[in-house]
Amino acid sequence: MALTLAAPSARLDRAAWSWAWFQGTRDPYVVLIMIYVFAPYFVRDIVGDPVNGQILVAAAQKYAGWLVLLTVPLIGAAIDRTGPRKPWLAGTVAIMVPAITALWWVTPTGPLGIDAAVVVFAVVSLSLAWSDMLHNALLLPAAGMARAGAASGAALALVNATSVATLAFVVWAFALPGKVTWGFIPAHPLFGLDPATHQTDRIVAPIAAGLMLLGSIPLFAFVPDVAATGTRLGAAIRAGAADLVALFREARGHRNALLYLGSVLLFTDGLTGILIFTGVYAAGAMGWGSLALLAYGLILSSFSVVGGILAGVLDQTIGPKRALMLELTGVVASQWLSLGQTKTLLFFQPFDASAHAPLWAGPIFRTAPDLALLACGFLGAVSVTAAYASRRTMLTRVVPPDRIGVFFGLFAIAGSATSWLAPMLVEIATSMTHSQRAGLLPVSGLVLVGLVLLAFVKGGGKLAR
Repeated sequence: MALTLAAPSARLDRAAWSWAWFQGTRDPYVVLIMIYVFAPYFVRDIVGDPVNGQILVAAAQKYAGWLVLLTVPLIGAAIDRTGPRKPWLAGTVAIMVPAITALWWVTPTGPLGIDAAVVVFAVVSLSLAWSDMLHNALLLPAAGMARAGAASGAALALVNATSVATLAFVVWAFALPGKVTWGFIPAHPLFGLDPATHQTDRIVAPIAAGLMLLGSIPLFAFVPDVAATGTRLGAAIRAGAADLVALFREARGHRNALLYLGSVLLFTDGLTGILIFTGVYAAGAMGWGSLALLAYGLILSSFSVVGGILAGVLDQTIGPKRALMLELTGVVASQWLSLGQTKTLLFFQPFDASAHAPLWAGPIFRTAPDLALLACGFLGAVSVTAAYASRRTMLTRVVPPDRIGVFFGLFAIAGSATSWLAPMLVEIATSMTHSQRAGLLPVSGLVLVGLVLLAFVKGGGKLAR
């Protein structure tokens, strides 16, 4: 297979920035749609029942996860045999952009209802997994080996920047107008959107779709593709399946590294589950509206930057294993404490909002349970982000140097192989208990089991200077 790499240079060139910009404009979909705005709106105003809404969101992610497991590893291995990635990536964008835009018409009385929204959630989640795999496969053609790390870091930085900027814009343009009389806030939502028909919630769908479309244009224009090999798709799929079997065979005999991958498989799915259901839980359990959820997302996205910095510091000072164990412990603690904040404080202490004066005169976060959940969110945002970062560093410490490519391949598969598990467990637990709280306990349970397995992994200590 011919692979032309971009020549290394002192700075990222146009191709590398175009590659990074695609991720920076694609991933805000998760923040706007699945976490903080649209999914909570769907649960609160379309389904009208937080418990059933949580079940439906979990079901959509579960079905998408099953399809990811069945398709992504095999498609990835097959594409390595055929060569070009960009036509496949264009196909995923062509699916996602109109599907996300269609969410604008999901209303209590509109042309699209509950079933249509669940289908869109599942289709876009599957397409995102495909696009992530294809986008990652274009990193070396875009940036070259020497600049790959810088381009990857730039992409993550752009994701944070565009997510925070988009959340801030939505707060300024649609959520705050009409609710405050601050001079720098418009008197009414922009473009004449009507809050009564939830247009100010639904607008995030075309915003996310538009960002994704605009961000894809530079990638298709400036990122070089891999040359075609001439291998037909059927032959490539058969050869790709053989490559996957060989990958697993090469990993046999490395018990410690495989134990770590088992830990990663479990706690990564738990981390992802926590992110997905953050907004759904806050909307249902706390009754937060769009403004509170947008502010919540804006604050937590900003705190996530601290997690990335903290992971690097901890990896160097105490080693990635201890860092990861500390971070996962923080994740579990923040999740359990978060589940303790509804109309009570710390699970059992009753809180009657009518018997307590507001803690401040602002439009949101006016009660003690509100601020308690916000504080738990701070801990969760830092811990989750740090854990995502430290898990990669840990892998480099526990695998044999001559097998690092094999185990990074398995690491990528582990990141998606059980993406269905957390949503399925949430769906089952919520259905059985009819409780949002109890329904989310399996998510932190996955993190906890992964943490226990991690304790038995050898290595990952601080490097001697």
